[in-house]
Amino acid sequence: MKKIILLSALSLGSLIFAQKSAPVLGGDRDVHGCIGSAGYTYSQLKNDCIKTFSQKIKLKEVNPDKSYTSMTAVIFSKNMKKAEIFIPDGMAKSIILDKEGKEKVWKSGSHIKDSYILTPYKKSYQIKKNDVVIYQ
Repeated sequence: MKKIILLSALSLGSLIFAQKSAPVLGGDRDVHGCIGSAGYTYSQLKNDCIKTFSQKIKLKEVNPDKSYTSMTAVIFSKNMKKAEIFIPDGMAKSIILDKEGKEKVWKSGSHIKDSYILTPYKKSYQIKKNDVVIYQ
């Protein structure tokens, strides 16, 4: 009888442990509450979770060094003085660029190691990293 009770307790304990260790759907929220597995990324300009692939301005990678071509999105502030680009650079998921003067050029600040520039290109935009076009 004691063996049956002990085996039952062990079985029940392993079932409870298995349920606790199973991944929870949508349990991959980042520090902002965005669910990466659902395609959400945090936007600094919008101060909200967004889907970059649903944004109006999407740019295609130029000369990818992988077997696939990636895309990025560009979001502007309402006054068009800031632009947010979604290029992983170190720990950042996006980079904020600032518009200088009346020109239509947005540049990254000195707080990041690489220089990023967003400029109009044909009927869209292009992004340069250290003076090399990486997206357009």
